[in-house]
Amino acid sequence: MSLTCQYAARQCARTLRSSQPHTARYTAALVSRRQRQETRRWQSTEAAAASSPKIATIVDQISQLTLLETADLVSTLKSRLNIPDMPMGGFGGPAQAAAAPAEEPEEAAPAKEEKTLFNLKLESFEPTAKPKIIKEIKSMLGLSLVDSKKFVESAPKLMKEGVPKEEAEKIIETLKGLGGVVKME
Repeated sequence: MSLTCQYAARQCARTLRSSQPHTARYTAALVSRRQRQETRRWQSTEAAAASSPKIATIVDQISQLTLLETADLVSTLKSRLNIPDMPMGGFGGPAQAAAAPAEEPEEAAPAKEEKTLFNLKLESFEPTAKPKIIKEIKSMLGLSLVDSKKFVESAPKLMKEGVPKEEAEKIIETLKGLGGVVKME
């Protein structure tokens, strides 16, 4: 016999209503516990603010700033303390992280550094080598057989991102030996 959600909710409500005398004591204890927690919470922030009057005055002044003034304060602090802008959010992964330093001014890095991480892309494969390529992709990427088959059939497709040069060359040679064409970007 299965209970529906509505039936279970009604049963719970009836049980709670029937235990009213016990609930009053529980509620009083809960309210006094909450009050103690709130006073402790307020006391802890007061204790932190009271530890340094200089910091307390700075916090008070910052809390009175408008949004534009706060943004100006942040940019001024970044420039004075030489704090670089950090990229925020996104799901770009290693490709986005590798692209971020390229956006910096060229004065900061006049000489080009050699690229150390590469993206591997399966471009094509010989039709006779398809089963071997599927097995290799399955073991390399840890996919199921069905997913590896779909992956190989959807070529050209990005295989791996942020691979070191030595490992990328090994993967390219392995798939080239099986009859696949892989490009290093």
